[in-house]
Amino acid sequence: MNAKNVMKLSIIVPCYNEQEALPYYFKAMEALRPQLPLEFEYIFVNDGSRDQTLVLLRTLATEHASVHYLSFSRNFGKEAALYAGLQRATGDYVTVMDADLQDPPSMLLEMYAKIQDPEIDCVGTRRIDRVGEPKLRSFFARLFYRLMNKFGQMPMMDGERDFRLMTRPVVDAILSMKEYNRFSKGLFSWVGFNTVYLPYENQKRVAGTTSWSFWRLFSYSLEGIVNFSDAPLNMASFVGASSCLLAVIALIIIIIRTLVFGDATAGWPSLVSIFLFIGGLQLLSLGIIGKYIGKIFLETKKRPPYLIKENEQTYLEKHATTAGSQTETH
Repeated sequence: MNAKNVMKLSIIVPCYNEQEALPYYFKAMEALRPQLPLEFEYIFVNDGSRDQTLVLLRTLATEHASVHYLSFSRNFGKEAALYAGLQRATGDYVTVMDADLQDPPSMLLEMYAKIQDPEIDCVGTRRIDRVGEPKLRSFFARLFYRLMNKFGQMPMMDGERDFRLMTRPVVDAILSMKEYNRFSKGLFSWVGFNTVYLPYENQKRVAGTTSWSFWRLFSYSLEGIVNFSDAPLNMASFVGASSCLLAVIALIIIIIRTLVFGDATAGWPSLVSIFLFIGGLQLLSLGIIGKYIGKIFLETKKRPPYLIKENEQTYLEKHATTAGSQTETH
């Protein structure tokens, strides 16, 4: 709590090519500010944007003392941006939001009212529909949640979003996990604490275009399954054991047929097909095992999840130094 006994809300906003949406987002949040008895602390994380996102963040940080930003040296991904924002946050409450207004700022009013219950540590959100989303993407999204709930270590709500309001103990618990391969939805569930979810209807982007293609979302889902479930490894073992059993049964059948009917040379196309099928299963199993080994490999490297090229402090210091040098020259 600060000197004025006003609690602080840290607002973490990952940004990747959000120059069109940022002005709308900031305006909506500032309009909400008088309705919350909290001091605002914006933490924008520029994840290697290629448009004018960083320029806008510099302007906002110069004009508003409550605005802070981190700018990565390149695109490290949303998970790294979330982690960086959580590390920088100093608020009594912390929320994670997207800049495209698909996470409605107005929901923070109800979320804040809910979290005043001492028994509630986190208030999350979940979409109750997928209106406007491509059907193929919706199908695989629902399939992902079913798989995670069936085989994963932690249950997840269908339509669960990263948008949530957390107390400081929840944030500290998440930060205590130093793993390189991060999947925030899984981490939010893994730390436990009492979480309630608020439903809302799907919202369209206020401006700009999404950077999440179908294949990028598909890859992200695979990362989540691998990070929080050993079901793929069990599946590989099951496939291998089943293949061996089928091979033994087929061998017994071949021996019996040979003894009864003699050795027939026909059937080599089916034999080749079986070889190809078994070879495919082996490659699939090796691929699954390789995915887990790759995760271990990245963890053992101990590389930082992100690298910061600039923040509002270094920018303002550099700007002041440059301005001073020009004044001396004149």
